[in-house]
Order: sequence, then structure tokens, then C-alpha cells
Amino acid sequence: MTINLVIVSGTVFGAAEDVAHHAAELFTEAGLNVTYQPRISYAELVVLEPDALLFITSTTGMGELPENLQPLVSALREKTPQWHGLFGGVIGLGDACYGDDFCAGGIRELYEELGVVEVQEMLRLDASETVTPERDAEPWLIEFVASLPV
Repeated sequence: MTINLVIVSGTVFGAAEDVAHHAAELFTEAGLNVTYQPRISYAELVVLEPDALLFITSTTGMGELPENLQPLVSALREKTPQWHGLFGGVIGLGDACYGDDFCAGGIRELYEELGVVEVQEMLRLDASETVTPERDAEPWLIEFVASLPV
């Protein structure tokens, strides 16, 4: 069975998109059917019928999601597709100086609402500690792929 993985990213300055592009390359090399569209809409996402979903997003200020991701997340909350059992993962990029709001964009809570099963703990990348988030995410991405029933 080939897994149909959709990567969704939310970004302010481009770091999350860099991580998402890198993840798409790694997953394609691993033999997954990967779709990554930086500005994917709700309708486009649902039509893809994902088996697995990976959100890679930065957070701003007090843990808010970037503006480019807010319409999709709002639509998912309003329309709540029945994704019980869908595999998921989250990579958050932020700054630990925000304390409890560090990488607190609410994607994990969204997964819970939709029935998406996280296959591993969320990866939090701290902007004050990393200059190459795409490389720092690699070990987590490799584990994520290994956790999927490919």
C-alpha cells in the first residue's frame, strides 16, 4: 500500500516552507505519494483524500498560526471532515522565549477534533537554537516515515 501523504505549511518568513520542501523530497525518496502545496485550500485538501497529514508551521506572537494557514484551519474546524484513524504529525517552529505559547498553534488540538492520530510526538524547533531547521528536522522526519504503515 502506498501512503498518500499531504504536507501543509504555514509560514511568515519562509522557514516552515523550507522544512516542508525538504520533507517532501525525503518522503518522495522513501516511496510515499507526497503532495505539498504551500497555499492549499480546504477543497483541494479534501479532494486529495490523504492517508497521512503533516502540518509544518511557524507560530507568531503568543502562539498564533501564520495568516496564510488560518483560513484552512478555520475551514477544517467548521466542516470537520471525518478523518478518524488518519495518520498525522506536526512540526512547530517558534521561539522558546514565548514560554507556554512556544509552538502552541493548536494543530494538535485540531487533530484531536478531526480524529487524526499523531504517530509521534510533535517536533518543536526553537529559532533561538537552530539556523537550519530543515536539517534539524531530518531525524524526526525519518522517524515519522518509519511510523507510517508503508
